[in-house]
Amino acid sequence: MANFKIPRQEMPKQEPGERRRNYDEVATGYTPEQAKLEAERCIQCKKPLCIEGCPVEIKIPEFVKLVATGDFESALAKVRETNFLPGICGRVCPQEEQCEARCVVGKKHEPVAIGRLERFVADWEIRQGKVPKPEQLSPTGRKVAVVGSGPAGLTVAGELAKLGHKVTIFEALHKAGGVLVYGIPEFRLPKAIVARECEVLEKLGVEFQFDFIAARTATVDDFFEMGYDAVFLGLGAGLPSFMNLPGENLAGVYSANEFLTRVNLMKAYRFPSYDTPVQVGRQVAVVGAGNVAMDAARCALRLGAEEVHIVYRRSRQEVPARKEEVENAEEEGIFFDFLMSPVRYLGDEKGRVNAMELIRMELGEPDASGRRRPVAVQGSEFKRAVDMVIVAVGTGASPLVPRSTHGLETNKYGYIVADPAIGKTTKKGVWAGGDIVTGAATVIEAMGAGRKAARSIDDYLRTGQW
Repeated sequence: MANFKIPRQEMPKQEPGERRRNYDEVATGYTPEQAKLEAERCIQCKKPLCIEGCPVEIKIPEFVKLVATGDFESALAKVRETNFLPGICGRVCPQEEQCEARCVVGKKHEPVAIGRLERFVADWEIRQGKVPKPEQLSPTGRKVAVVGSGPAGLTVAGELAKLGHKVTIFEALHKAGGVLVYGIPEFRLPKAIVARECEVLEKLGVEFQFDFIAARTATVDDFFEMGYDAVFLGLGAGLPSFMNLPGENLAGVYSANEFLTRVNLMKAYRFPSYDTPVQVGRQVAVVGAGNVAMDAARCALRLGAEEVHIVYRRSRQEVPARKEEVENAEEEGIFFDFLMSPVRYLGDEKGRVNAMELIRMELGEPDASGRRRPVAVQGSEFKRAVDMVIVAVGTGASPLVPRSTHGLETNKYGYIVADPAIGKTTKKGVWAGGDIVTGAATVIEAMGAGRKAARSIDDYLRTGQW
């Protein structure tokens, strides 16, 4: 039975003054004693709503009970029954909006820290120095091509490999992980964690082919000619979005995609050890307030910026980033400029940005998102000196694969149309999931889509029924 006298265990982390100067992970994780104490807070509900809040349906009470008894190995095995990426999900998933939001303990007390416990068991295994091989069914002789190695692609590959199918992942970049490696900084998700989760897949026989650009190196139809029986498209949504403002083409105005890819995947933060230069200004503005904006702002700070401002057109209440990430950014000295929006960017005689014009905003009636619509306050424009701008206002779908694939339907925004329950597209033998279907969403939602698609693909491979 849960002990309600035990307070929710706080995660130890680096001090702000120290961490803003390094790329080491901010949160350092639970000790075994803390993990067991936190797990003892679970009341083992007969109808665990937390599972309903988990897109990959982890048997949360069972794994938490095993943590409480100190059987960390069995706890992780229980998690891995439905989640191939526990070390990743425990770090970057918005548990406060999903499993923990449904936690019954959280009705009167702080919810059980499910995400932190998931991270703990994954990290515990790493310290044991073992890479497990999950149980696997006999080979079926069927082959599946998975395009993209982000969370959706990795999940569908792992699930299908467990079921005995031969899976090859085709990745455009030179490392596996998709947004996990090019988008999320080292201090939030160490790349060694991603690499290790991929090792688990390799133990199952999953093969990786890198520098493979779908629609250029091969089309979707080519995969069938190459002998694959099914194709899963986990392409992500990495097409940068801008606001079409004057001056966006000035030097020093980056998309968050380009900036974070340089810093994370191409290791610009370790220049000159890695030959990827990135010029960071002294006065940096980041436009947007999602998790990507927080990542970009905190990277700029660590790369030497004297002052970094988050510019957001709504108020603090509407900020879409995780509360934890906003708090970390504020602790590190990032400034938040609410109810402001850029109008244009100004440059010097060399074509480099040196100022931005902003306009103050006020909130009107709610829009389609349910948030109050920002309305410009006429005549409130003012200028601010900046020497770098990072635009983090969302992403879109790359048109390469849809344009080269006959019979693959997309919606008006360019995202692939797929059945949300099973991932089937309008083209026979082709499934899709993750951000290429939904638009930018969470890691765990992409993984949930991968699990659903894997079940449908397995059924198709065994029955031949589309």
